[in-house]
Amino acid sequence: MTKQTLMFVNPVSLSLRYNQLVIHLKGSEEEVTRPIEDIAVVVIENQAVQVTVPLLNALATQNVSVVICDDKAMPNAMLMPLETNNTQQETYRIQCEASQPTRKRIWRDLIEGKIRNQAAMLYRAGRQGDLLRPYYSNVLSGDSDNREGAAARIYWRELFGPTFVRSREGNQPNAMLNYGYALLRAATARALMGSGLLPAFGIFHRNRYNAFPLADDVMEPYRPFVDAIVYDLHARQGKTSLDKDAKSRLLRILFADVDIDGTTHPLEVALTLTTASLVRALKDNNQHIRCPSFP
Repeated sequence: MTKQTLMFVNPVSLSLRYNQLVIHLKGSEEEVTRPIEDIAVVVIENQAVQVTVPLLNALATQNVSVVICDDKAMPNAMLMPLETNNTQQETYRIQCEASQPTRKRIWRDLIEGKIRNQAAMLYRAGRQGDLLRPYYSNVLSGDSDNREGAAARIYWRELFGPTFVRSREGNQPNAMLNYGYALLRAATARALMGSGLLPAFGIFHRNRYNAFPLADDVMEPYRPFVDAIVYDLHARQGKTSLDKDAKSRLLRILFADVDIDGTTHPLEVALTLTTASLVRALKDNNQHIRCPSFP
């Protein structure tokens, strides 16, 4: 069953009762409950939301990603559990001891999957996806010639026009992309922890200030699914701000249809298949990452 994503944009009090998340509306006696086992992600946007420690512990135990937004309503922090898998120690060891050739092979798989999906996204938008064919064909180990970067320049130009620059601080639709990627990152980190992997140790991404570089690695082929929602909001519907409707649409990214090896899954489920395949690829040089594609 696909789990829920809950977003709190109004002042509420969140507590725990009988393994249920209890939502108290401030200034009212009304309350709503949700089984914690049915929740995948909780996004706390309003700065006046109150959360109890027992609830946070219960959410962590059930491997629920809790995303906390800043005063600009942008994702700023994330709560993740320390233990979610009964073979974590063994998987941590395999992850830490993986050879450089293994890491480069895995990164090649992820980048090839990303560029293929970028090409598919361009086709869906009525653009020239065939321009990316030379970039996803025969990606080198470790993407040593940086086809990812070269493909990105073509991709963004084709998708949003020649004046668009992809930047965290840039003009729209950058804020929409940032928001969607932050949600995808939280879901990816959750799937990694569920597979016994440590998001702090990346395959390619390395930054002393980045607590989840492995999530940044694994989410690469999934980014175009966020782009598809943003393209629809910005290019087709003309949205120029990250409003409530845009956020609601982006929250549904976890339910997007994703193809894995010929079978369609919700993106949330597909992520678990990808992270499980990553464990196998770290153990066995003959295994490849199961990357998503548009159905």
